[in-house]
Formats: sequence, C-alpha cells, structure tokens
Amino acid sequence: MILPNSHCLHSAADPRPQSKIASLVLSLVAVALLLLTALPSSAREVTDAAGRRVTVPDAPARVFAAGPPASVLLYALAPEKMIGWVRVPKERDLPFLLPEVAALPELGRLTGKGGTLNLEALLAAKPDLIIDFGTVNETYIDLANQVQAQTGIPYVLIDGSFANTPAAIRQLADVLGVGPRGEALAAYAEETFARVDATLARVPSEARPRIYLARGPEGLESAAKGSINAEILERTGAVNVTEGPQSGLVTTSPEQILAWNPDTIVTIDRDFATTVTSRPEWSKVAAVAKGRIFLAPDAPFGFIDSPPSVNRLIGLHWALHRLYPEDATGDLKAEVARFYGLFYHVTPDETAVARLLGE
Repeated sequence: MILPNSHCLHSAADPRPQSKIASLVLSLVAVALLLLTALPSSAREVTDAAGRRVTVPDAPARVFAAGPPASVLLYALAPEKMIGWVRVPKERDLPFLLPEVAALPELGRLTGKGGTLNLEALLAAKPDLIIDFGTVNETYIDLANQVQAQTGIPYVLIDGSFANTPAAIRQLADVLGVGPRGEALAAYAEETFARVDATLARVPSEARPRIYLARGPEGLESAAKGSINAEILERTGAVNVTEGPQSGLVTTSPEQILAWNPDTIVTIDRDFATTVTSRPEWSKVAAVAKGRIFLAPDAPFGFIDSPPSVNRLIGLHWALHRLYPEDATGDLKAEVARFYGLFYHVTPDETAVARLLGE
C-alpha cells in the first residue's frame, strides 16, 4: 500500500485527522490478514499419479485438458467446467454431445507430438486447473512441472492405464469436486470389466478370434501386440496377430497380413470397410473370405481408441457382442444408449443407435 505524502495529511484539501488515516490503514491491514487466513480453505493439496503434491482449487471452475484422453474424461465428469476442446468435434459428433459444450472453442493440446498450444494462449484462456490423463513417465512429469512453474496454474497427472480406469475416474472426480458423479462412472467401469471377465469365462481359448486391426483407407496400418491402440481387442480375449519391433502402430503389407491370416478384421476406417471385399490382394485372407469384418463406431469418440480414454468402455461391450454373439449378455443397443446418457450426457434414440452401429 502507498500512503499519501505526509505534507498532504493536513492540507486544506484533506482536513481529516491523522488518527482516521491510521485507523483506515489498520482496517485495511486487518482485511488483508483475514483474506490471507482464508486462502487455505479455498485450496487443498492432492497427490497425483506421479507422486507430485499439487495445490488445487477446492472447486475448480475453469479446467483445461492437456490432451484428447483428458478432454474426454473431463467432458464425462464435468462438462460445465470445460473451457475448450483439444480439437473441436466434427459435424457427425454433434448429436451425441451437449450443444453448449460442443460449441466451445478449439484450444489445441499441450501433450504429444501434435502439441499446438503455447503458454501465452493457455494463460489467455484463464484456466484455474490443468489435467492430463494417460501415460505417466518422465516426459509428461517434466512437462507438467515446467508448465506449472511458468504459468502458476496447478497441473495434475492422472494414470490413464486401462486397468486403472475406475480409480482414475474417482481420483479426478475428487479433484474436480464431483465425487458422486465420479462414483457413478467408476461403478460403470467396474461393472463393464466384470462383464468382460464373465463372458470370457464361457469362451474357451481355442474359440477366441485371431484379429487384425485395420487402420487407414488401405488397411495397412495396424497396432502391434501390447499397443494401447489394440488394448480393447486384447482385453476382450482376442489374439492380436500383428507383430512389430515394439508395441505401437506399424505399417504392414497385404502379403504379411495373408501370412498372419486373421479370421477377424476390426477396422476404424469406413472407406476400408466398404472396399476391402473387392480388393484382390485381400480376397484370400480368412476374415475377408468369411465376411468377418467389423467397422467400429467412432462418434463422438472411437470405440477402439481415438482417443484412448473412457470412451473405450463402450468399445468393450461392442467387441463382446461382435466377437462372441452367442456368449455376450444384454442388449447392445440398450447398452450404447445407457453409456451415452451416462458419459456423454445425451441419450440417443433407437434410430440414432442403429445408425451408429451400422444396422
């Protein structure tokens, strides 16, 4: 605080007694001390997936998701707290999203090779919390530390490994102050995992499909065993035929695919799904000859990956019904409507669900 010059205290323009000025100063100091004392009650410390102790707002109102997986999880848990998208939804995604949230601006992403957001733009968006959901390693820890140090915005890392999904949902729900909502979503995740395990208990290992995941219009990009991109298929008991030097995306050839000879193909590319049966180089692949080619839905988010977040939970149900139609339980269409209502806040009607499933 800057006090008036002493020669002004008794000027004709300001005849107030000095005692009143002193009283005012003391009052302001008291208010300042009161505010400082109140600060701890408006913030709290949490420990994130990297073991970092982060002070976060008690009730964050403006939350930025650092990457696509975090964006989906944030939307599912607290769409009202979102300040923008990593990438704006496509036109075909809009019927399955809350209109007011779908209309939020594209801010870009902090994480991954496609990082498009600089710190100036981040500060301009005025978030009071940054979250990331996915891999937790030194690269992401360093990024979180750097961004937090440079901006002063708390940055929380959540473990995005698929098996950790229920715990991750509960942890972020606690950070966001939406515990009951998080419990409902976490319970759904646990229920889904239990259903997968119960179904697989009825399917002997020799009856489980040998799958090739076809990506891209030519179908020649795939995900090697152990890749996060094929995690859903492997979690439902399928044998991933794609070999690679390391887990991750690989580019292959029709000759190699024929050598692997999968009996089932799952694709995320509509063009490939509609043209593969007319391509001579694919005709001898067992899956094509048998007509076992399944196009995974992808609106508003992918059932298989794109991104690897909580959207994959409905992918498990879809995969069970496609791969084990005689053993999967429940009505897939009803399950899709239920999941969309719970996680995406919009319950599609029967026509919309049938269109989404390609039926």
